Amino acid sequence: MKPPRHARYARHRFPAEVISYAVWLYFRFPLSPRMVEEMLAARGILVSHETVRQWALKFGQSFANQIRRRLPAPGDKWHLDEVVIRIAGQKHWLWRAVDQHGVVLDILVQSRRNAKAAERLLRKLLKKQGAASRAMITDKLASYAAAKRVVMPGVEHRQHRSLNNRAENSHQPTRRRERIMKRFKSAGQAQRFLSIHDQVANLFRRPANTNAADHRRARAWAFQVWTDVTCVASAA
Repeated sequence: MKPPRHARYARHRFPAEVISYAVWLYFRFPLSPRMVEEMLAARGILVSHETVRQWALKFGQSFANQIRRRLPAPGDKWHLDEVVIRIAGQKHWLWRAVDQHGVVLDILVQSRRNAKAAERLLRKLLKKQGAASRAMITDKLASYAAAKRVVMPGVEHRQHRSLNNRAENSHQPTRRRERIMKRFKSAGQAQRFLSIHDQVANLFRRPANTNAADHRRARAWAFQVWTDVTCVASAA
């Protein structure tokens, strides 16, 4: 007897395994919906690219929220950085915070690069993390110091460009996705996509200086978490 389908996938023609696999491909790798469509077709699964896009919209954020709750506690140092992105011909700023291990803590797409924008990021971080960091590391943008004095006055603040390579390098996957997607269409789309993308990347991230055995164990754990959050086991 076939097990009952999980309520999350009710009224969907395709099984949970196919939906979760398509969503994983889309957010884990720099693939467009059309590329995911072709990869599924190679396995005999005929799904349109629009269906892949709708699955990503419907399920992605829910999966990302559950991944965040299952990840180990982040480090106590916050590396903050901002990078310019062009959306519909307008300049926007992608603000990102990572910990000392390279785990993305949060992102915020804003139209400004000033103290108010930096303050919004810090307040969002405090709300998500539940406590201030031990140290905050940024480049020499004065907006960070002004925002820190208001939001986290007691936190140590180090400002030096060479100390912030970890945050600057975290923008590279975004640049790759930006090229595949032929730029983001709106600030809201960028915020939604990157909020999901970064959590999936956190789950499957391979830390530096990890040997093969440790990497395989971490990868097996990541796949088990993905199975749990997508409810594939119960819906199989």
